[in-house]
Amino acid sequence: MSEKDAPVFLSGSLMRHVSVMSFTGSIGLMAMFAVDFVDMIFISMLGNEALAAAVGYAGTVLFFTNSINIGLSIAAGSLVSRSLGAKKPKDAREYATSVAVFGIITGLIVPAIALPMLPKILSFLGAQGETASLATTYLWIIMPTMPFISVAIISMAILRAHGDAKRSMAATLFGAMLNAVLDPILIFGFDLGLEGAAIASVFARLLMLYLALTPVLRRYDGYAKPNPSLLARDFRSVSNIASPAVLTNVATPVGMAIVMREMSKYGTEAIAGMAIVGRLTPIAFAVIFALSGAIGPIVGQNFGAGRMDRVRGAFKSGILFIGIYVLFATAILFLVRQPVADLFNAEGLTRSIIYLFCGPLALSYFFNGIIFVSNASFNNLGHPGKSAWINWGRNTLGTWPFVIAGSAWLGAEGVLIGQAAGGVFFAVIAIILATRVMNESETPGVPAPFQRQKRAHLLFSRGRW
Repeated sequence: MSEKDAPVFLSGSLMRHVSVMSFTGSIGLMAMFAVDFVDMIFISMLGNEALAAAVGYAGTVLFFTNSINIGLSIAAGSLVSRSLGAKKPKDAREYATSVAVFGIITGLIVPAIALPMLPKILSFLGAQGETASLATTYLWIIMPTMPFISVAIISMAILRAHGDAKRSMAATLFGAMLNAVLDPILIFGFDLGLEGAAIASVFARLLMLYLALTPVLRRYDGYAKPNPSLLARDFRSVSNIASPAVLTNVATPVGMAIVMREMSKYGTEAIAGMAIVGRLTPIAFAVIFALSGAIGPIVGQNFGAGRMDRVRGAFKSGILFIGIYVLFATAILFLVRQPVADLFNAEGLTRSIIYLFCGPLALSYFFNGIIFVSNASFNNLGHPGKSAWINWGRNTLGTWPFVIAGSAWLGAEGVLIGQAAGGVFFAVIAIILATRVMNESETPGVPAPFQRQKRAHLLFSRGRW
């Protein structure tokens, strides 16, 4: 095995690996989400509440498509990191290629189906009139680029699987910087408004693709030459991980849609507040979001190498890391709640929602973080189906009844409080299941669910779905 293929997480401090991977990954994510946040500021400056609400609705739809891409990237990261841990770099390259091709195919099919159905989709979410029309225009510009962002996100996952969090970070960081530069030029300079924000995002996605794909190809030789026989051979092995991983991530926008639909009953002020919180959340908790992608390769490499002691250590380090970070982020949010609300000229219900998020509600992200770490562990220990069950449970049974009850009791603010309350219940379930999986796991090198077709049926026959 060459030095570039050597697993880097089999030794050294686990807390250091978790911290470095999380903070490095979060820089790029934070920059990307910061641009979304600035987008919202620019759009608010146009003086039309319908524009901010349109971005909120469009963001829910884009979250769905991005969840598919993230699910595929989880499959890539899991398969590649595990193969590297088992010292099988050829398998790592071939799995990476298969997932990338599936990403391109999915990226062509999903927009082709979804774009003609946007009026119905947006109507279901509660968008009407001018807001629905603006959201439709925005999505018609961005969604056709799904194949490009799919390969970009998969390539970033492959970089992280090799332990190269810096180059993965650079792709999102410089993509976000380009977006930030183009936004005011297109929105105000060319007077394109919301369409200008969408066009800027398209150029940013193309740059992210270039910056992520280039090091995978040139530094790690991370992709094999695609051919039909390779895809046919790997289809079952990849889909055994990708399908539940995609299902896991698609559950989140379903939960968001439930929340958005209930919140829409309280008018554009409530939706605008949700849109602002939706942009502020990933900035404040980018480190937590990055942790789910950061801890996967650490768990994966050690599982592939048969080091269950380090797998358990990584899980515990991840939980401790979440607790420390959430306390810090919540304190900062509380201190800046007034200037943030003033920045958007938020008043009435919009301001109340921002204040609620920048207060005790932010503490609930500790429980979301537990679910993220548990799901990453399931995906990398050969039990991706458990991630799907946890996420779907959290975003249906753990969302709808809690949101309805919160709305009836406390109004618009109760919608968000109910959503947070449901997360606590499923976080407890997730940590119990993760502990059980780690205690029961056997690690003869690369586990059965990650073998090629001849043994892939074991995923189902042993009840791991």
